[in-house]
Amino acid sequence: MKPDPQPSGLSRGIHFLINPEWTPEQALAVFELLNDLADSIWSHYGVKLQELIQEQQRTPTDHSDIEKAPSSL
Repeated sequence: MKPDPQPSGLSRGIHFLINPEWTPEQALAVFELLNDLADSIWSHYGVKLQELIQEQQRTPTDHSDIEKAPSSL
């Protein structure tokens, strides 16, 4: 069975298995830990992360295949 695609877009890497026997309290503890980690990373690297995300989302613009519009309009 093929795993669901990751939100990051990565198709390779470590697959995380979640223990189906966790209690809701255990799942919440892990969720809160990951949120705290994300908050700490954002606090330290926020501006640099924003810049990197913007850079990765930019698509190169190449207008070399567009003909020039006629100059006599």
